[in-house]
Amino acid sequence: MPVRPTLKLMFAAAAVTLAYPVHAQEGNVGRGAQIAQTICVACHVVARGQSAAPNSQAPPFPAIANTPGMTTIALTAALMTSHRLMPNIILEPEERRDVIAYILSLK
Repeated sequence: MPVRPTLKLMFAAAAVTLAYPVHAQEGNVGRGAQIAQTICVACHVVARGQSAAPNSQAPPFPAIANTPGMTTIALTAALMTSHRLMPNIILEPEERRDVIAYILSLK
């Protein structure tokens, strides 16, 4: 039986958790929103009220934020793991923290 994408994300989050010490990761929500509007918007709905995603396969950021159990660690794993449908966008650690802070602010 194939492993579902959600299960893959959980395994990746666990791997990141074990590989890196856990620190409180506070990011700048405003900068995260700017990065999302510059980079992520090419595929995702990045803000409430945005009508449609350019890529219907890309989950909307508000939906990601409201996924049960979604945490900073899970988003870190997701942003550091290659995805079949997601280009390999490399964010600096501070940019990644800011985007994660922005996504989680959409809860």
